[in-house]
Amino acid sequence: MKYFFLSDGWTYRRVWEFGGLWDRSSWRRKPQIERLNCGILERQESLWLYQVEDAVITIEVCPLNEAGNSNIGQVVLKRLIGAEQVIEILTRSELVFNSQSKLNKN
Repeated sequence: MKYFFLSDGWTYRRVWEFGGLWDRSSWRRKPQIERLNCGILERQESLWLYQVEDAVITIEVCPLNEAGNSNIGQVVLKRLIGAEQVIEILTRSELVFNSQSKLNKN
C-alpha cells in the first residue's frame, strides 16, 4: 500500500497509474483510495492520512470548493509515500489524532 496526507477542505480528483490516467473501463472499477482514521496537526493545519493501492502512482488534489472547476492554479499533484515514511511523519508531528478525538476536541 501507499499513503498520502491531505488537508481538511481538500479532496482528490484525477488518479494516475503506470499506464497514465486511471481508466475505469480498463480496470472495471475505481481506484482504491481510503481515508484512514488517523490525522496529524502540522503548522496549525489538520492533515488526514489516506491509503491507496499500489497501482496508483500520483494523485491530483484540489480544494473542495474547486473540485468541479478546471482552474489548474489550485491543483497540486501528491507524491505518495510508503509506510516507513508515514511512521516517521507521525513520530515527529505536533499532534496525532483520530476522528473521534478530533470531534471531542471541538
